[in-house]
Amino acid sequence: MPSARTVGAKRALGALALVAVPSLLAGPLIAPFVVFTGAGLVAGAIAATLGGVVAAVALGPVVVDRRVESLPRVAQDDDRRSLAESRVTAIAAQLGVDRPAVTVVSADAANVAVTDGHRGSQLVVTTRLLSLPPSSRDAALRHAISRLQRREAAVTTAALPSLAAVETVALAAILLVSHEPDRRPIDRRANRIHGYQPDQRQIPAPVYTTGGLVAWLVTLPVWLPAAVGDRLFVGGRRRDADAVVARSDDDARTGLAAAIEFTEEAPGASDWPPLLDRLSVVSMADTTTERVRGTSRHESRCRLARLRSKRRL
Repeated sequence: MPSARTVGAKRALGALALVAVPSLLAGPLIAPFVVFTGAGLVAGAIAATLGGVVAAVALGPVVVDRRVESLPRVAQDDDRRSLAESRVTAIAAQLGVDRPAVTVVSADAANVAVTDGHRGSQLVVTTRLLSLPPSSRDAALRHAISRLQRREAAVTTAALPSLAAVETVALAAILLVSHEPDRRPIDRRANRIHGYQPDQRQIPAPVYTTGGLVAWLVTLPVWLPAAVGDRLFVGGRRRDADAVVARSDDDARTGLAAAIEFTEEAPGASDWPPLLDRLSVVSMADTTTERVRGTSRHESRCRLARLRSKRRL
């Protein structure tokens, strides 16, 4: 089992990688100013770093808050809202943190996320998750609230827009490289049988591939720190929250494992915003691309294995 110092070093490295993402994105915007003023490379790097961090801190919470506001909420007098607020209040008191604002959204996805920004912290939970057995429901809520203790939710909230931008471009590059204009061989045979001739004016496949490779190479310097931050900080802090829940009691440990497994297998992933995945108990699969947004399915399998083992997390 890694020592506390090793774990802390990994989390710190992951946090620095997340900070690097918006700074690298700010670089091309600041480069013309550096060239025009002759400020020099060092001054330009400092300006890009500060500009990226300031922009992330200023814009990240705003983008996340607006996305949360667009979600379908339950009525003020809904019993599920009262249930969520009472359980969040009790769990926050047990963990010694200020109670976050509670938003209950009507969705088939069974998930919960916690954000932290200019207007304070906010917990977003779906009606599907509230319908789980009390042990699983409370364990998932405890997991989300524990992420406020060490300001992990604040760092992740600020980093989300830049991470989402990098992930979108990288995914688009992959889709371009794997583009199949003629579809599957069985479709081509059926087309020949029925006398259908594909449009010869369509964009040639090599153009898609070249465009995808160029987009991927341009994105790679930013994608690498994003991937490191995802794995070491976001994924690592999620495992730290698993440990907080597991240390409370065996029922909470078992309940969290059941909640993670149910969330992964239940339908409704399209109801959960991709922007909230890194702040959620589980990153959900995109049914269109069949890819896991944010961290990987392998991470969830490892988390389940640790929770179901009897060793200390």
